[in-house]
Amino acid sequence: MTDHTYKLIELTGSSPEGTDQAIRNAIASAGKTLRQLRWFEVTDTRGVIEEGDIAYWQVTLKLGFTLDEDD
Repeated sequence: MTDHTYKLIELTGSSPEGTDQAIRNAIASAGKTLRQLRWFEVTDTRGVIEEGDIAYWQVTLKLGFTLDEDD
């Protein structure tokens, strides 16, 4: 196994469809500018209520990715 160095960032994704889609939205957005995404950890879940119903979900997560290594 090769030694790696990882970086963590914290993101919050949102979706009116649910927590799973909020996570997928955050990861998809991060994947547009970051490479070598490896794992995520959900750290917080919350939602917004409008007129007595859930309007959308927000999920905060830590996202880990491998830093580029010089060969």
